[in-house]
Amino acid sequence: MAAGSGRPLAVPLLLLAAALAAVTARLYRAGEDPLTVLTASTVRRALLNSSAAWVVQFYSSSCGHCIAFAPTWRALAGDVKDWESAIRIGVLDCGEEENYETCKEYGIHYYPTFRYFKAFTKQFTTGENSRGADRELQTVRQMMIDFLQNHSQESRPPACPSLDPVLSSDITALFDKNSDHYTAVVVESNNSYVGREVILDLIQYENIVVKRALNSDKPFLEKLGITSVPSCYLMHPNGSRGLINIVKPLRSSFSSYLKSLPGVRKKLLLPLELPVKENKEESTEIKQWKEFDKLYMADLESGLHYLLRVELATHRMLEGAELKTFKDFVTIAAKLFPGRQPVVKLLETLQEWLVSLPLDKIPYDAILDLVNNKMRISGIFLTKRIEWVGCQGSRPELRGYTCSLWKLFHTLTVQAALRPKALINTGLEDNPQIVLQIMRRYIHHFFGCKACAQHFEEMAKESMDSVKTLDKAVLWLWEKHNVVNNRLAGDLTEDPKFPKVQWPTPDLCPACHEEIKGLHSWNEDQVLQFMKYHYNSENILYKYTESQTDASETELGDMREAKDKNLLKKPSGNRENNVLDQENIRDSESKVLDKLIGNHGPVKDRGKNAVESVNREESRQSVSFLGIGFSNIDMSLCVVLYVASSLFLMIMYFFFRMRSKRWKVKHYRSSV
Repeated sequence: MAAGSGRPLAVPLLLLAAALAAVTARLYRAGEDPLTVLTASTVRRALLNSSAAWVVQFYSSSCGHCIAFAPTWRALAGDVKDWESAIRIGVLDCGEEENYETCKEYGIHYYPTFRYFKAFTKQFTTGENSRGADRELQTVRQMMIDFLQNHSQESRPPACPSLDPVLSSDITALFDKNSDHYTAVVVESNNSYVGREVILDLIQYENIVVKRALNSDKPFLEKLGITSVPSCYLMHPNGSRGLINIVKPLRSSFSSYLKSLPGVRKKLLLPLELPVKENKEESTEIKQWKEFDKLYMADLESGLHYLLRVELATHRMLEGAELKTFKDFVTIAAKLFPGRQPVVKLLETLQEWLVSLPLDKIPYDAILDLVNNKMRISGIFLTKRIEWVGCQGSRPELRGYTCSLWKLFHTLTVQAALRPKALINTGLEDNPQIVLQIMRRYIHHFFGCKACAQHFEEMAKESMDSVKTLDKAVLWLWEKHNVVNNRLAGDLTEDPKFPKVQWPTPDLCPACHEEIKGLHSWNEDQVLQFMKYHYNSENILYKYTESQTDASETELGDMREAKDKNLLKKPSGNRENNVLDQENIRDSESKVLDKLIGNHGPVKDRGKNAVESVNREESRQSVSFLGIGFSNIDMSLCVVLYVASSLFLMIMYFFFRMRSKRWKVKHYRSSV
C-alpha cells in the first residue's frame, strides 16, 4: 500500500521500457507458470464435471499480500505438478474488471481466498473454504491430500489411487505373486503424509504401483527389516524385494529414486482443455509517465469507482456494523470529498438515500443501481474506468488501488481539518478522530487484503486514541503511512521503479526535514503545512479524468458495435425481427443520449445555490422508493391501480346517490 511515496523519475528510458513490459506482465502467466490461469469465461467450464479436483486461489492483483504470496503459490504448483490428473491448481484475479461479477458469484470477500472443488461436480458451487494456515506450502499440500481423501468412492478422480493404508496381510500376499510392474510400499507413522505424497508423485508414471502402510504391526516390520520410519520397501517384477537404501528418508528422495527405476516412465496424458479466450490485440503503445507526486482527481475517482463497484460488491447484503460503517463512510465522503460536481452530487444523493431508509439491512444491488444511476437522475456521474495517474505502477499488479485508498483518506483528513464545520448536523461532528475511525472500520470490514487490514488494526490500537485534534489526525495518518512504507521497503510488493521511501522527500518539502545532533528529524509543523497544501482542493489536477460525455459516447460506440455484429450474424434473418432489433438499439441509444442532458463539467466550487438544492430534493424523491425494492414498472402499476380504483369509487358514489334520490321521490309521492 503506497501513495505519495517515491522519488522523481530519474531514469526515463528504464521507465519507458517498464511501461512496455507492463502491457503483458501479470502476477501469474498462463503457459509459463505451472498452474491454470482462470477467467470469468473459463472458470465454470473448468470446474464443472471435471475429472480432477481443484484448488483455486482467488486473489487481487492490487493486494500486497497476494503479490508477496505469489512465489509460494507458484512453487506449490510446480511441486505438485505431477498431481494434476487428480487435483489441479488454478488462480483467478478478482482485480480484473472482467472477473468482478464472477468473484461476486463465488462469494469472495478477502484476498487471497482458497477454495476447493470436488471432481465431477454437476451443479454450480462456491467450493469449500480451506481451514488452517493456508500460507505455508507444506500445509496447503497436506490439505490437498485431505481433500482428496474426503471424496467418496464414486466421485474420486479416476487418476487418484487409494490413499488409505493397506494391511500387512495384503502386502504379504504380494510376495509370492508374479507382476509386470514394481510395487513400492512406504511404511510410515499414522500422522505422516510422506506415503500419500509419494503415491501422488507417481500417479503419472507407468510400470509402478505405490502403496502405504502404517508402522503399527511391529512383528511385520521386523520381518521386513524396517527399524525406522518412514521407509520404502520395493518389490521388483522379477520377484526380488528389499528395503530402498536412502540416506535421507524424505518424500523427494523416495519419489526421485522410484522415478529413476528401469522401465518406469511418464504416461502420455491429454492436456487440460479449457475454452479458448478471444485474444484481444494487446497495445504496444508506450504509456506516458506522469508526475506521480502530484495529486490527480483521476486517482481519487478511480479509487471511489473500485471501492463502490468492486470491493463493496463482495458483500451481497450490508447489515449491522458493515452497514453502519458504509453509511458513515458515504457521509464523510459526501461532506468532505473535494470532487467534481457530478461525483459529489452522486455521493450526496447516496448519503440522503441511506439516511432516509429505516432498514436494518440493504442489498448491495440496490446501492449499485444508484451508483450506476439506473434511475437516470440528472447531473450525477462516477467513472467506470480505472485511470491510475499518480498511482500508476511499472507493472499492472503494483500500486493502483491501495495507493488511491491512501490518497483518498489523506484527502479526507486534510479536508476535515480545513473545513471543521463540514460535518455539522451529521452526528459525526465534534470528533477529531472521526475520519480515522471510519477508515479503520472500513479497512476492517471491507478491505480485501486481510493481512494488510490486520497490520493497520495493530497500528490503530497502539496510538489512534492519542489523536485529540483534527490536525493531529492528519499527522497520525501521515506517520503511519510512513511506517507502512518503511516496513514494505524492499518487499516483493514494492514497485522497483517507485521505491517506498519516507514521504514527503526532501526535494518535495525541504523544510519538513531537519537534523538534530546529527540525526534526521521531522519538523511536524512544516509537514502539516505541506499536507494541507498537497491535499487541498486547489492543488488537485483534473487532467486524465473522464467526463460524463466521454462515458456516454463510449456506451453508444459499444451499442453500435453490437448492432453491427447482429447484422453480420443475421444476414438473411426475418425482416420483422431485424426491424425490432433496430428499434431496440435506437431505444437504448436514446436512453444514453438522455443522460447527456444533465451533464455538468468539472468544477471546484462546492457552494450550494437554490437550483442545486431543488435538484438534490428532486433526486432524493426520485429514488426514495429504492429501499423497498420497487422498480419503474411497479410504480407505474401502482399509479394505474390508484386511478382505476378512484374512478370505480366515484362511479359507485354517483350510482348510490342517484338511487337514493329516486327512492326519496317515490316514497314522497306515495305518502301524498
